[in-house]
Amino acid sequence: MASLSVTVITKNEAHNIEACLRSVRFADQVVVVDSGSTDDTVQIARSLGAEVTVATDWQGFGIQKNRALALASSEWVLSIDADEQVTEELAREIQAVLRAPQFDAYSFPRLSSFCGQYMHHSGWYPDRVTRLFRRTRATFSNDLVHEKVLAAGPVGSLQSALRHESYRDFEAVLDKANRYSSAGAQTLLNKGKNASLTTAFAHGVWAFVRTYFLRLGFLDGRLGLVLAISIAEGTYYRYLKLWLLNQGASGKRGLE
Repeated sequence: MASLSVTVITKNEAHNIEACLRSVRFADQVVVVDSGSTDDTVQIARSLGAEVTVATDWQGFGIQKNRALALASSEWVLSIDADEQVTEELAREIQAVLRAPQFDAYSFPRLSSFCGQYMHHSGWYPDRVTRLFRRTRATFSNDLVHEKVLAAGPVGSLQSALRHESYRDFEAVLDKANRYSSAGAQTLLNKGKNASLTTAFAHGVWAFVRTYFLRLGFLDGRLGLVLAISIAEGTYYRYLKLWLLNQGASGKRGLE
């Protein structure tokens, strides 16, 4: 069976990291790149046998994941986040693939929780993610947020799900909406995109309609409605922040 390295990036994930790392005990190597945790993340990871590197000059999720990838030494790499866990079913499927791989990269579904409920609709499932790949045949995009694996060839499909403990409570929802909308706005600005108050509102409304109606969010019950509103707000904030960044850029150009 081909060797496997697991890579994880962290910051203040003491509440998640033990379950995450215990779920990948079958790996030959576990690499953790920490962004400067002030809790017990690093100590817990090291106590569980992970090779921990601290890199505090944060430049975005993509770059940080590529740093972790550069530290992997096995033929294959499985990249997961600290709030994700490999189920026993997925572990068995990954091990079977490593015995006789037919592709250089594989995707699998991800089942995410929202305030204590796993969401089976709303565009959150199956939410296939490419995370398993031959080390020399893929890399991560250098995006600030919503980075993705760039595979050199076709991607195979696994059927078992990765479990994602994404939002423990609504405070986490609000915190992530703020951080991700800021990073998303900066990414759009870097790509030369513009926004207005009208487009910000329109993007927010469309995000709600797509999540709650087109992606059947209403089948997720009351939390499906809460999720749809949260996604709409995060989308609106992203484009509102882009508009404000556009205004600032215009002001600077006017002073030159």
